[in-house]
Amino acid sequence: MLDNSVAQPAQKQWVDRAKGVLPGGGFGNFDPSIVIREGHGARVWDEDGKEYVDYLIGSGPMILGHDNEEVVEAIREQAGKGLTFFASNRHGIELAEAICQALQCAEKLRFVSSGGEADMFAMRLARAHTGRDLILKFEGGYHGMSSDALISVFPDRLENYPNGVPDSAGIPEQVRESIYVAPFNDPDFIRQFLDEHGERIAGVIVEPLQRLIPPEPGFLEVLREETSKHGIVLIFDEVVTGFRLAYGGGQEKYGVVPDLCTVGKIVGGGLPLAAVVGQADIMAHFDKSVVGKDRFTLQIGTLSGNPLAAVAGLKTLEILRRPDSYDRLRRNGEAIMGFLRDALDQTGVDYQIVGDPVLFDVVFTKRSVKFYRDVLKADNSLAGRFNARLRQHGIFKSPGKIYPSLALSSSDLAWTQNAIMAAAKQLSAE
Repeated sequence: MLDNSVAQPAQKQWVDRAKGVLPGGGFGNFDPSIVIREGHGARVWDEDGKEYVDYLIGSGPMILGHDNEEVVEAIREQAGKGLTFFASNRHGIELAEAICQALQCAEKLRFVSSGGEADMFAMRLARAHTGRDLILKFEGGYHGMSSDALISVFPDRLENYPNGVPDSAGIPEQVRESIYVAPFNDPDFIRQFLDEHGERIAGVIVEPLQRLIPPEPGFLEVLREETSKHGIVLIFDEVVTGFRLAYGGGQEKYGVVPDLCTVGKIVGGGLPLAAVVGQADIMAHFDKSVVGKDRFTLQIGTLSGNPLAAVAGLKTLEILRRPDSYDRLRRNGEAIMGFLRDALDQTGVDYQIVGDPVLFDVVFTKRSVKFYRDVLKADNSLAGRFNARLRQHGIFKSPGKIYPSLALSSSDLAWTQNAIMAAAKQLSAE
């Protein structure tokens, strides 16, 4: 019997194989119909050799681009000395020092392996420190895959605040009842809600730039003021914004300092590493000798602070500290924003470019976007068609974000400009 699979494109073969062993045919992260073979600089190639300019960049970590020579060399050198030890290692300690020097809230740090894990521990620390049970988050805010986090991330059924909606099966009702949900960018709601319930709230967790939506002037300041007033731990989820909005993250960009923050993505240089960082008295709950058995927060992770990820993170942060790194990153983003405006202005469709030059996307709506429900009311079907056209023209991005990188070249930007113009013209013709 002939094996006809050899005549199939390589990508289809891998997609078919994935369907045999992976639920949904993929890793659960991204469109499983595309299988990436390799990446260099600001470009990736799929298994059929189709080339793309990459604005997904691993969902954010590859701020330097793929295959950065200095990062690869640091990984290669460490790989010859050991991949992981479970015990402490000098590179993890050096990276902890670098992160604590960079972030204003950071006096102590504990490594974990993913941003979602860091967020989970940050909420647990807030409960341990305050002796309270309830967490307040913001509708549309993403804080990983823990049960606490998966409340009203992308609800299609809208409840009256502060009631939340579980985003997944398998979340107990008592978890939903322990998470309150608020609208982002609504300081009046925060003041009123915390005046009524503040003595029961352990922590408020927020992305300082929520997915794409920037904080309105004064909003983060209100969070800081009100949480301090009620003895609540303020947590900035900086897994995305840390070392992207600025070297010191959202707390540097917006001038508001939380009690705790979480970082990930960039700090591992493309390898699995994240951390929860913050004030020494809160972080002390990880140290039984300081807080005692009853207030101790247990945290163990096989790969936490492993040396391979640590050297990749150290080299990445070193490169980001070099002159002009952030100015260049912003110039790249501003150029792409300009391409989008030039192309979409000719279509007559309603749109907003939402975010910051280092992280943004198009939302197809005429209204300003201030919180999750504004995005929900946008023309998401039009966004899907536009993204599909962009991919046809060699732009690789998530359905809701554009991540510029430092690897973008003039030819990458020219390709991007042409692809955006072609995709916009196709929208006009539909």
